[in-house]
Parts: sequence; structure tokens; C-alpha cells
Amino acid sequence: MRAVLLLVFPLVTVAAPAQLSRAPATEVAVFAGGCFWGVDAVFKHVRGVVRVVSGYSGGSAATAHYGVVSTHTTGHAESVEVTFDPTQVSYGDLLRVFFTVAHDPTELNRQGPDEGTQYRSVVFYANDGQRRAAAGYIARLERDHVFDRPIVTAVVPLVRFYPAEEYHQNYLARHPDQPYIVYNDLPKLARLQERLPELYRP
Repeated sequence: MRAVLLLVFPLVTVAAPAQLSRAPATEVAVFAGGCFWGVDAVFKHVRGVVRVVSGYSGGSAATAHYGVVSTHTTGHAESVEVTFDPTQVSYGDLLRVFFTVAHDPTELNRQGPDEGTQYRSVVFYANDGQRRAAAGYIARLERDHVFDRPIVTAVVPLVRFYPAEEYHQNYLARHPDQPYIVYNDLPKLARLQERLPELYRP
């Protein structure tokens, strides 16, 4: 009788493409609308936002420091970098939040009690799609006369974002009872919940 050699190979299961777990692709948007404490807090409460960082845009790395930015001579604006999941919230939704509750786009080089070019209103676009979306959104607001005064928000390319000092990060959550926060920033969160409830996240 002839011997028969049986080769046994381990069974390997390969997952179908649909079964592979993938982290959702995120996008980044950068906005400047006055003191970054309040703008940061507003976007942290928007559904689909993954991360918000306070920082500076518009100037160089050498001057991206709070003490220097406060001299009004650096070209920087206090800004926030918003990382978001576009499957949950669109860039257009973020524009709605920015223009509706995060700041007043008709104030030139100031917001509330804060004055200086570092408090100017800016959309820093990361790509041409963001540029067209921001310009189109502003055009619609002006066409519909949503504000009594002209919109002064600049729409400029994002060159670089520099994170601010650690003590500026997540400032509202860490100092909710500070008078500046109580009078200037907590009302923004209330407006977000009231005016855009479908985007609000506790």
C-alpha cells in the first residue's frame, strides 16, 4: 500500500474590506473671533467636534507667544484649531456656529471688551473648498441682511497654526466662575444651545 502524506495548513480568515475597523477621517478648521477662551468653549460643545486647541495664526513662530501677541504688532490673531468628523458635522455647520454664536463678525479689531488686531474676525481656510464655503456663507449673510452692520470677517489662507500656552487651553471649563467668563463667554454657550440645538453637545 502506498503511503499518503497529508499536509495540514492553519486556517487563516481574512476580513472583508467592510469589516476592517478604520478611525474616522477628520478635518481641521481654524477660526479667529476675539479672545480664544470663549470661541474654544463654544466649539467644544458642538456635536462632531473631536478636539479644539487655542492658539495663534497670522504671524511667525517667533512671535506666537501671548505676551508678544498682546502688543498688537505680530500679525497674529487669537485663534482656535477645530478638528472635526465631517460625517457628523460639516464645515458649513461650523461656519453657522462661528457667525451665529461664537462672536460678532461686524466688530473690527475687537470683540466685546477686548481691543486690538489680535482680536479680529478671521476664517483661516485650509483648502479651496473651505475658502469658497466661507466666502459664500458671508455673501448669503450680507444678501439677507442678517446683521445691521457690514461683516468685517477676513477670509485668508491658513499658513500655520501655533498652539497657545497650556494655561490658555480649555480655559472656560477650568475657570467657569471667573467674571470675564461669566459675563462674556457663558452666554455664548447658552446661545449655542438655544439657537442651534441640533448642533449642541452638553
